[in-house]
Amino acid sequence: MSAIGRSLGRIRVVAYKELIQLRRDRLTIGMMVMLPLMQLVLFGFAIDNDVRHMPTVVFDADRSAASRDLVRRMEVTGFYDVIGAVESYDEIATAFRQGTAGVALVVPARYGQDLARGRPAHAQLMVDGSDPQTVASATNTASSVVAQLAGNLAQQRAAALGVTTAPAIDLAVSVLYNPDLRTAVYIVPGLVGVILTLTMVMFTSMAIVRERERGTLEQLIVSPVKSVELVIGKIVPYIVIGYVQMTLILIVGTQLFDVPFAGEIRLLYLLASLFIAGNLALGLFFSTLAKTQQQAMQMSFFFLLPNILLSGFMFPFAGMPRFAQILSSGLPLTHFLRIIRGIVLKGAGYAELAGEVLWLAAILGVLVAVTALRFRKKLG
Repeated sequence: MSAIGRSLGRIRVVAYKELIQLRRDRLTIGMMVMLPLMQLVLFGFAIDNDVRHMPTVVFDADRSAASRDLVRRMEVTGFYDVIGAVESYDEIATAFRQGTAGVALVVPARYGQDLARGRPAHAQLMVDGSDPQTVASATNTASSVVAQLAGNLAQQRAAALGVTTAPAIDLAVSVLYNPDLRTAVYIVPGLVGVILTLTMVMFTSMAIVRERERGTLEQLIVSPVKSVELVIGKIVPYIVIGYVQMTLILIVGTQLFDVPFAGEIRLLYLLASLFIAGNLALGLFFSTLAKTQQQAMQMSFFFLLPNILLSGFMFPFAGMPRFAQILSSGLPLTHFLRIIRGIVLKGAGYAELAGEVLWLAAILGVLVAVTALRFRKKLG
């Protein structure tokens, strides 16, 4: 047999041995199958840059048939979901800070009278600029609706009065929180959550696995430390690391990319503790499932994909189908992005973020409880 033949034979033996090892590693095989399937489903169904069903509030100071017709025309496009009426600009700002609405239509008094008398009519569209992709969909669609309405009025006046001109409808667009639509203003606060998710989950996902590989897990088994105490003890040191990372990102973001900071930094650091602790608890849960540090790292990256795609970091949350929105509600990053963007860009306070805080607290509680049960099983 030639040297090349012997070399090919050795390569075949090594490859066969590797396949056998892979077959025994069911977790890795499962990830190899699930990862491309998840990417296909998420990209194919959940991701849509053409944002529809944007939560919208209406400030109708005219309360006329003409103003209601304008609202109806916007609703039937499928781009705006009118969730309620407001009575002032302050209520619009509150809805934006809470994240319950991203678009507001303002119809001033005498809008209907101006149209009926042939005078120029005015309306205003206010959009939450913290998500630039939503701004484009909101403004372009509204402009088309107004243009079509003006054309219909022209035809009606021509048929009824023989007048070939129609009153113009002026739609003034106001973009709040990011009027220049700079991408850095939108991305940098979100990067805080993404980087913390990656590092916190990865750090702690290897914690118990590392104990097992070093042979120190038995010492924990015979120690008087309870499983819940062990979980918390593993989490606390990394919380400090998480705060250091968040501080560095915020300093660089505000100084290098000129990202404004409109809110209270102490509130941000207080609420960030829930997010950091939640990710650390999730990492510890992964560590109870994995048998090796490599598997723990694979789980961390596997978890990162849906966070980036479904949390609203890169793609508009309103553009996702309902099933994807429900799934993303179970991700800590989804709620933290709303918190950090609300505080940094909109100056939101605790009262306006209370719903997201409750979500984070509930997710943290479930993760700590499940992880503690897994530890009890592992240590028992």
